[in-house]
Amino acid sequence: MREGAEVRLAVDIGGTFTDIVLDVGEARKTRKVLTTPQRPEQAVLDGMRLILADARAHISDIDVFIHGTTLATNAIIERRGAKTALIATEGFRDVLDIGTESRYDQYDLSIDKPKPLAPRSLRFTVPERIDAHGAVRLPLDETAVRALAPKLRDLGVESVAIAFLHSYANPEHERRTAAIIAEEMPGISVTVSSAVCPEIREYERTSTAVANAYVQPLIDGYLARMADALQVEQFRGAIYLVTSGGGVTSIETARRFPVRLVESGPAGGAIFAAQIAARLGESKVLSFDMGGTTAKICLIEKYQPETSRVFEVDRAARFLKGSGLPVRIPVIEMVEIGAGGGSIAHVDAMKRVTVGPESASSEPGPACYGRGGQRPAVTDADVALGMIDPDAFAAGTIKLDPELSKQALLRDVGAPLGLSAETAAYAVHEVVCENMASAARVHAVERGAVVGQHTLIAFGGAAPLHAARVAEKIGVSRVIVPSNAGVGSAVGFLAAPIAYELVRSRHVRLDDFDTEAVSDLLQDMATEARALVEPGAAGAPVRERRAAFMRYVGQGHEITVELPNRRLTSSDLASLRQQFETDYSAMFERPIPGAAIEVLSWSVLATTEARNPPAVAAVARKAAAKASGSRKFFDGRAGEVIEIPLYRREDMAPGATIAGPAVIAEDETSTFVSTSFDAHIDGAGSIVMERKAA
Repeated sequence: MREGAEVRLAVDIGGTFTDIVLDVGEARKTRKVLTTPQRPEQAVLDGMRLILADARAHISDIDVFIHGTTLATNAIIERRGAKTALIATEGFRDVLDIGTESRYDQYDLSIDKPKPLAPRSLRFTVPERIDAHGAVRLPLDETAVRALAPKLRDLGVESVAIAFLHSYANPEHERRTAAIIAEEMPGISVTVSSAVCPEIREYERTSTAVANAYVQPLIDGYLARMADALQVEQFRGAIYLVTSGGGVTSIETARRFPVRLVESGPAGGAIFAAQIAARLGESKVLSFDMGGTTAKICLIEKYQPETSRVFEVDRAARFLKGSGLPVRIPVIEMVEIGAGGGSIAHVDAMKRVTVGPESASSEPGPACYGRGGQRPAVTDADVALGMIDPDAFAAGTIKLDPELSKQALLRDVGAPLGLSAETAAYAVHEVVCENMASAARVHAVERGAVVGQHTLIAFGGAAPLHAARVAEKIGVSRVIVPSNAGVGSAVGFLAAPIAYELVRSRHVRLDDFDTEAVSDLLQDMATEARALVEPGAAGAPVRERRAAFMRYVGQGHEITVELPNRRLTSSDLASLRQQFETDYSAMFERPIPGAAIEVLSWSVLATTEARNPPAVAAVARKAAAKASGSRKFFDGRAGEVIEIPLYRREDMAPGATIAGPAVIAEDETSTFVSTSFDAHIDGAGSIVMERKAA
């Protein structure tokens, strides 16, 4: 290890693999190990020991440890969280069932709505009432709250969510209820909605509080075990967790608000893609992150990922908004589907090949792993097609058995349809690529973008194998597979700023605007956000971004308008109206002249500056050196096995150019260059595929 160099470690726990990246100064090492679902920290510690051995370093040398995980998401999807009760205002027991009263599919008479994380049998109410202005209309009945404790104990409740009407305006009753429950039931996890989501919209706020309570014991226990294990290993650095909004926060904050970690892994991938886009000058990018369990697609414009204030977990219908459980947190906007290397393929009752969302995960894994998996996964299809070198998978740490892949594909897909194992593999590959292409089309349309005008940046262990075919389907002519693509999300963690965003609701009309009260609110929020960021910033500059969520009076949704980072004055009101109407016109063609405007919520983001990579100079193209080998590849469109060249990525110098079809292999993943593309290595070491001229 180089003396005096900063040592930074990033870990991304996925459903199948745990990715580890170690930066020692400018030098980087990477590792992939199988996730250990029962005790996720075990894979982290095992992977850390391996990568530190590679670098001849000790865990005590690590200065910064940045961690992201899909544990919270998977716990919700697989319903493996704590037994959670909800305490609501009397008369509002069924908020989670009523929702917004909308139907995500208007004409489906047997609509399958997502099941609440707190079943009705574990939902209770107490007399209390606060109005929308924060005034107490009915005092909290503390006797009723205390009477709930024996019932919760008898039911074996492990975690409690408290969500009272209008608590965003006055959290007094929620805080008092939490104190009573903690007093009566020492050690129980308690979440109050006014802390985790102090915003209007009762259903979303309650759903977010329940989700936080549902995953808190699991995540808190995991993080506590991780911290203890690191201490035993003599770790002396700083630990940070990646949030769904793309920033990192302290372990203490993550243990208190684990719902903010729901999309931490995918957020790291979006940061990674944005960094690559900035380095290569790609202003319109579609990031494509395909790991072992899921595929994530995100639009990145002008080097910034799209963001949102609400995210849906566990959608009953993949592409339909409203079919999942809403979680109201700052989040990077993306679409996520169950299409990863471990996604299981089968033939349904209508004799259609379907893939996912069920995954083989790491235990037992795809059939080719030889760990007891009997059902064919996407990785099995890629192995059977000849796209993966079975002896070099995951740097040779996992030996794959192609025969097991073919047997599983033939049994579950080929035999029911009268297909060979290779043709069945091609069918699975085509279906999963079409699933991802459909997700990309839908996501682009929802954001008002033309998908074919974007460059595809592919990363994650499985994406480089499928990126060319997905690009063909959606009309993209340029695909980039960056260096360290197989561990892209973990690399993205290292570039994430230390950040925290607070959002609070306080209704104000522009024609009755109290600038002093609003300025005091924003300053209080800024102080709280900075207090969570500055200790980890270690003296680095912390900047603020303030915003108001505005709409015409009576409308249902808001537009985000940037605010100046200072106290507001009456002279700011005209510019606020002008900025809102400009943004409104951009979305809806024209403003509504003279209509009253209101602000529902306010946001303050405190953040350090993100690390921006240097731009990359162009390189001269030249023919690549001789291929290191070849692969027998089943060309499904031609229906025959062909011989295609196999290149090792580390042997290809900048400018090296090849024509598809070909495979470019590396330790973390392999890139398949289809017949439609040529590929070259750019100055940053990225594989750049460009569509051949017609």
